[in-house]
Amino acid sequence: MKKLLFQFDTDPVPSSFDGVVAYDGGADHLLSFPNMNPDNVEGIVHGAIFTRGGKDKQNTAIFVGGSNLAQGEALFDAVQQIFFSGFRVSLMLDSNGCNTTASAAVARITNLGSIAGKKAVVFAGTGPVGQRGAVLLAQEGAAVVLTSRKLDRAEAACAAMGDRFGVSLTPMQVSDSPSTRAALDGAQIILAAGASGIELVPEVLWRDSPSLEIIADINTVPPLGVGGLDMMDKGEVRHDKKCIGGLGIGSLKLKVHRAAIARLFEANNQVFDAGEIYALAKELA
Repeated sequence: MKKLLFQFDTDPVPSSFDGVVAYDGGADHLLSFPNMNPDNVEGIVHGAIFTRGGKDKQNTAIFVGGSNLAQGEALFDAVQQIFFSGFRVSLMLDSNGCNTTASAAVARITNLGSIAGKKAVVFAGTGPVGQRGAVLLAQEGAAVVLTSRKLDRAEAACAAMGDRFGVSLTPMQVSDSPSTRAALDGAQIILAAGASGIELVPEVLWRDSPSLEIIADINTVPPLGVGGLDMMDKGEVRHDKKCIGGLGIGSLKLKVHRAAIARLFEANNQVFDAGEIYALAKELA
């Protein structure tokens, strides 16, 4: 029986990246649906859960993606509300790599040492990866500061993640060199989660920091999010700090993404959100 993955994307054009990884993760056929939202998903979910019975149900799964995390979370929650009794299939959320990339980044960070009780700063943290990365760092015991160029956006992201995961995050406005220095003061860990090609933390601002221990950057498009890193870094020491670059994170992200897709087809009752995907990342790291 064919393994069918329903790709529910909140954007007008479903992600080609997610489509490729779906096949690499073991899906035999991808059914892609654009512009998905809680109001239009019910009929398609019914088609997924009513067409196969017994163990055959594990050969159908649903992947929720798209560029907007809040929309993805709403859709993810709506799909679960449609399930009932044994009429369900396995489900995964990864809006814009929110869970797989964040999980890979934090797994790389924690492989370099315990972060409990340490100050971690997530720069440009209002995007999908930044928000979920902040959650995972907080769940590992770090005191997490989430930054944005606009304070209200940082506050909204911290509130949203607090409501969903019960973590306490500190919002901070960072928009220039003085505010970047202020964010770095006393920090042991940096996770740069900004858009491609934007330098968030110049090398001159972090190289002489007496407190910094670990620096991670998800960016792979020059200029990198943290100046002075190499995108291939997987713990290389630069200015006495352990560094993790975008491809160092990305190589694990792809392993995690593929493995999560494969596991969707092992049973029909699995739910892969931040916690489940992070556990997989730690296993693979």
